[in-house]
Amino acid sequence: MMQKLRNIFHSFPIQLLVLHVRSNHLLLAMWVVFFLLVSGALASKLGFQYLFLDPEYLGAVNFWSFFFVGIGFGSFFMSWNLAIYLLSAHYFPFLASLARPFTKFVINNLLLPLSFLIVYLGIMVYFQRYYEGLVFREVTLNAVGFLSGMLLLIILYSIYFQFTNRDISYYESRPERPPHLTRAYTPGRRQVDLEYIKLDSTRWRVDTYLSESLEPRLVRSVAHYDTKMLMSIFKQNHLNALILQLISMLVLLVLGYLVDYPPFRIPAGASLFILASVLTALIGAVIYWFGEWSMTVIIVLLLGLNILTRNDNFNYTNKAYGLNYETAPAEYSLKRLQEASNSTRIEDDKAATTAILERWKAKTEEEKPWMVILCSSGGGLKSATWSMQVVRTADSLLNGQLLEHTVLITGASGGMMGMTYLRELYLQQQRGECVDVHDPRYIDDIAKDLVNSIAFTIVSNDLFIPWAPFEMNGYTYYKDRGYVFEQQLNENTNGILDRRLEEYREPEASATIPMLYLTPSIVNDARRLIISPQGVSYMMKAPVGQRYPKAVEVDAVDFRWMFQDQDAGNLRMLSAIRMNATYPYVLPNVHLPSRPGIEVMDAGFLDNYGIVSATRFIQVFREWILENTSGVMLLQISSSDKVEEITPSGGQGIVESMFNPLGIAGKVLVVQEFEHDNSLGFMYDLLGEERFIQIPFFYRPTEDNKLEASISFHITQREKADVMRAMNHPSNLSSLEQLQQLLSPPAKQK
Repeated sequence: MMQKLRNIFHSFPIQLLVLHVRSNHLLLAMWVVFFLLVSGALASKLGFQYLFLDPEYLGAVNFWSFFFVGIGFGSFFMSWNLAIYLLSAHYFPFLASLARPFTKFVINNLLLPLSFLIVYLGIMVYFQRYYEGLVFREVTLNAVGFLSGMLLLIILYSIYFQFTNRDISYYESRPERPPHLTRAYTPGRRQVDLEYIKLDSTRWRVDTYLSESLEPRLVRSVAHYDTKMLMSIFKQNHLNALILQLISMLVLLVLGYLVDYPPFRIPAGASLFILASVLTALIGAVIYWFGEWSMTVIIVLLLGLNILTRNDNFNYTNKAYGLNYETAPAEYSLKRLQEASNSTRIEDDKAATTAILERWKAKTEEEKPWMVILCSSGGGLKSATWSMQVVRTADSLLNGQLLEHTVLITGASGGMMGMTYLRELYLQQQRGECVDVHDPRYIDDIAKDLVNSIAFTIVSNDLFIPWAPFEMNGYTYYKDRGYVFEQQLNENTNGILDRRLEEYREPEASATIPMLYLTPSIVNDARRLIISPQGVSYMMKAPVGQRYPKAVEVDAVDFRWMFQDQDAGNLRMLSAIRMNATYPYVLPNVHLPSRPGIEVMDAGFLDNYGIVSATRFIQVFREWILENTSGVMLLQISSSDKVEEITPSGGQGIVESMFNPLGIAGKVLVVQEFEHDNSLGFMYDLLGEERFIQIPFFYRPTEDNKLEASISFHITQREKADVMRAMNHPSNLSSLEQLQQLLSPPAKQK
């Protein structure tokens, strides 16, 4: 029994696995990450597992979407084997004595990939069958699609090696070269003492290996072979591997140029596999060339890259499309902000907004109408879908009274994507276009996938310096994942959001549509940037700052005022939406034309629920509200429940407890909720309990759905259906009933 165990342990597949655990930690980590992603143990709230379990291609989950994921997996599988072969083949000199050594190496290196494949297919089949409700035939077809894509790429690699790699028979039949030509024609890592490896049987013992027919074969001694010949075989195989990896990167560059064409936007899961294949190739190359110095070299390369990219010629920063970056940049200084927040401009902007409020009141035909403010939280496509579903349902039940009474829409990220789209539909409806804002098919549009195009562009374009130019609203920029996000969102919404910021100035001013604030966070100093076609300088500081200038700080910036000389009104509305929804790393931070340069990202980091903007607006126009309205009705539309379970702190080891002080940093949204509740309490005191009503709409997963919809730019059909059904939750039905009592047409006062 013990002898059998020893034989198994000293077989080539097991020894390769031992080698990975001992030496190839970075390359082994790639598989660990994919295991965690697919199982949902890592980034489940962001929906990363759905990118592999429910991939979309051209808006559909089918054979072809899984086929491309299979191609991506095949690329990673072969790249990983190539890297391992480059780094490890010299430990096993018997390979050089075999026909087709790389093929046999891959077969014996299947333990990890095969384990992942079995786990992945098992989870995928279960997910597709029980969470998506697909019939057995559809699930089988999807699995066949994945396997077909994987096998196709492996076959292409095999054909390449069949015609390029040479084995022992080739070198034995070849005449000996003159001494001056025996130098290896490919550089390698540090010199390997192959003679020592051949003679020392305890160095890395392998007794058996698997052949192409999966039959165990005994390893034969290679001590009688010429060392130079064995090294030539390895180096020639290495050269072909490196050439193939370079070709793969070139293909990615070409595909990046074609990203404007939807058929080239492969599923995000495939893109992640391809990204892993590129990283694997890079890691393998660095370790191959520099051996034990590899970590030092990686650190030096990262530091060098950081220094190099400080130069504008080697660094690309994403821009807001429509702004003029060629003119003198705007001055962004504390002095200028303080001057603006204490100038007569504030009174002018307040007067202009008051005129909008007067037109809104006249439109309602009520003596004292309720003023509605919509606050929509961030949360990716889940929040976009939920926000549209809430407003569409409520406005339909109220025969259009909800949107008619709405003065301001604010919020963050995905929620504002949905609200901006809904408002544009409402504008077209108001202008007599053939649009029904209550039609559920528009929710289908906003729920369409955005992640695939982003992920593919990261892999094929943004890993390199973006180089493909394009023109937008009169200025030239370069394509990157920010550009692709806007193009994909524009396609999903049938092109109706491709407008300039200035085009909304008159519809808002005439109270045809509600005002809307997009409020991305300024990375430099944690202020909010208020993007609106109207002048909103009164939002830059709390109202008390007008009476006591030194009492409070400027905590927000009026975008239109700050960038008036940089063509602020020409800003593409899709860029404004993206600035407001710039989730870290998924989308690039936007750099604005100022001195010093302003960098902005997702609004959710400072005001994920839009409450800060809403309460500031109420503070500024408190007197008008009290005199002209019945009060303020604030609809809080949130894509997640505010009540969270308390996380226990016990049962931790000493290493885990060291990270406890950092835990509060991950509670940004919870801290915001506490602060927002405090602000809402202040609103009750400011307006009076009868003049301020908060009506919450929270998405909660239904009882038959075990998984809460994820926070990402991808939402599955099951998740979308669950979000739509959440309107039937008792708390949301109660909120609808309260809305009907306050805004239903019979209650209108003439």
